[in-house]
Amino acid sequence: MKNKKIISMVLGGMCFALTLGICIQIKTVTGSNSIAGESNSENNELRAEVLKYKERYDNQYKELEKAEKELEKQRQKATQNNSDLEQKEEAIKNGNKMIGLTEVTGPGVIVTLSDGKKDANTVLNASDLIVHDTDVLSVINELKNAGAEAISINEQRIAPTTSISCGGNIIDINGEKVGAPFEIKAIGLPEQLAALSRQGGYLEILKEASVGVDLKKSNHITIPKYTGVITYKYTQNTK
Repeated sequence: MKNKKIISMVLGGMCFALTLGICIQIKTVTGSNSIAGESNSENNELRAEVLKYKERYDNQYKELEKAEKELEKQRQKATQNNSDLEQKEEAIKNGNKMIGLTEVTGPGVIVTLSDGKKDANTVLNASDLIVHDTDVLSVINELKNAGAEAISINEQRIAPTTSISCGGNIIDINGEKVGAPFEIKAIGLPEQLAALSRQGGYLEILKEASVGVDLKKSNHITIPKYTGVITYKYTQNTK
């Protein structure tokens, strides 16, 4: 009888411990699901907020484009039959073209840089397979030296104030985060710009490092206008 009582007490204790463990586990899972649910809810709210601001930005940008077109019409009407004003209007257009404030088309080249597909374990430095901001800058500088009149990277126009910097595994261009592959468009004399693929040039250096490089000439390239704001804080007109 005494042994039965001890066995009953032991079994009772085990049942209690098992029940307590199950309760704790259920509470933990419920709490985790609750936290996950709250986190998902916050993420959904944040995503909705971002989409709302993007929609607002897109609508305002469309209104700005409409206003710019109307301003262009009014300028053309005002300069008709006035040679002096026509010359000034042409000077404004050329100035906007040079600093990137108008969309432009023309012949040139398209250079595409992509991360190498080689097994990272087969190279001494896996970083060599990745396209870095310095690589993009070097190609841009070579294009400028070759006479490029307009350049864009993944549809981001290169303006006088454009900055190109590394941001982890992406590159920051004009404040926009851009990832590989990088499609660089340049308008100019195609034969001259295509000299980038010359022996000993930077594109050949990238190829030797197993970075993906593609260059093709085109007779019709469209480069979008710069959509940011160009401000000059320190330069002043000379009197």
